[in-house]
Amino acid sequence: MGVLLDITPLRTSRPYRRLYIGTSLAAVGSMFTTTTLGLQVFELTGSSLAVGTVGIAGFLPLVVMGLWGGAIVDAFDRKQVAIWGAIAMWVAAVLTMAQALLGNTQTWVIYLLVALNTAAFGIESPARNAIYPRILPARDLPAANALTSLAMSLSMLVGPVLAGVLVGVAGFGWAYAVNVVMTVFVLWGLAGLPPIPPEPPREEGLASAGRQAGDGGPFAGAGTVGPRRRVPGLRSVAEGFRYLATRPNLRMTFFTDFCAMILANPLALLPAVAIAAFGQGPEAVGILTAGTATGALMAALFSGRTTGVVHQGRYVVAAVAGWGLAILAFGAVVAGAEGGMLGSDLALWLGFGALAFAGAFDTVSMVFRNTILQSSADDSMRGRLQGIFIVVVAGGPRLGQFLLGALAAATTESIAAMAGGVACVIAVLVLARAQPGFLAYDSRSPTP
Repeated sequence: MGVLLDITPLRTSRPYRRLYIGTSLAAVGSMFTTTTLGLQVFELTGSSLAVGTVGIAGFLPLVVMGLWGGAIVDAFDRKQVAIWGAIAMWVAAVLTMAQALLGNTQTWVIYLLVALNTAAFGIESPARNAIYPRILPARDLPAANALTSLAMSLSMLVGPVLAGVLVGVAGFGWAYAVNVVMTVFVLWGLAGLPPIPPEPPREEGLASAGRQAGDGGPFAGAGTVGPRRRVPGLRSVAEGFRYLATRPNLRMTFFTDFCAMILANPLALLPAVAIAAFGQGPEAVGILTAGTATGALMAALFSGRTTGVVHQGRYVVAAVAGWGLAILAFGAVVAGAEGGMLGSDLALWLGFGALAFAGAFDTVSMVFRNTILQSSADDSMRGRLQGIFIVVVAGGPRLGQFLLGALAAATTESIAAMAGGVACVIAVLVLARAQPGFLAYDSRSPTP
């Protein structure tokens, strides 16, 4: 088994190959829109707060639709749910392009369109992620997750740069147009899938969402046999949380991510670190931000051995601890720059290196956390768990940025980063000690 990226899923599964190509291209388009939104709002307002509000505008719809969308995924044909979500995303992309081409000057219009897009993503993403275990054998899931990390890392490296160039040359509307085109490829990828109706629960006592007969919206009866299903409500969402509460290994995939993203997320520190501590210009913020993406890309490229890992929980714990140590090292570099022990350029590139290691560890953690979630969860619950996962991924980093930002305001950026790194390491080791079954998790016999 080689160390280079395992592309077995791309070679052996045509449906996966189409879906991967489509989602990878769409990820680049999404980064075009993310970058262009910030530039447009800042040009309209000149306010960093207004730019930050773009993220807030999408947060609540993502939480609501992520949880509810996950329940919908468990009730109806996942291919159909994902297609309808992607169509809604494409409509939002078209409207976002239109407002720029028509010369919109109202930020509330932009915020509304961001909310629409993230609400649609809250349906499409759980559906798409719940599809992978149905079209790939369990042994190929680590490789598929590494391929996803590669695509995301490349989009984060390439998308913002190209978007900035296109905005400067052609304006906001044409930069948004890239996402309009790229989102079509998601629909192309989804269209190549076979029907993926819900499976009956594997575990005794589980209630599958939307079993009751009744009428129900655009997904009713899609890919299913028997009575028409109705759109699930809060009870179905609550079933997902109850299921998670009683499955310790699945819980650990969420809790370990909290250790890294809430306790040791340095993103809010980067502007002050680059400009004040390192004495660099705004471009240094981009260099530091690219550090984690670069590390993630390198880890994905050399992820070939992930397919053969049996005790995946151990790798998750080790990777999260590695993230904490890398953030601790980043804080030490910042302290050296603050104390005059490191020159400006040396500090910048040492900081970049520390964040690159953090990004590599994050990729390892993500690959195995996703694999455990996809392979051990009952299929009847996968959509709801993916919906909760979306909320965790969206909410955890935002809370983490606030916590480290507040700590930095009370102390210094170096103290905040080092304290966060230490807290991350301690927290994940305490969790591992409290839940030894996670360390013993065996991918050959996955148990939630």
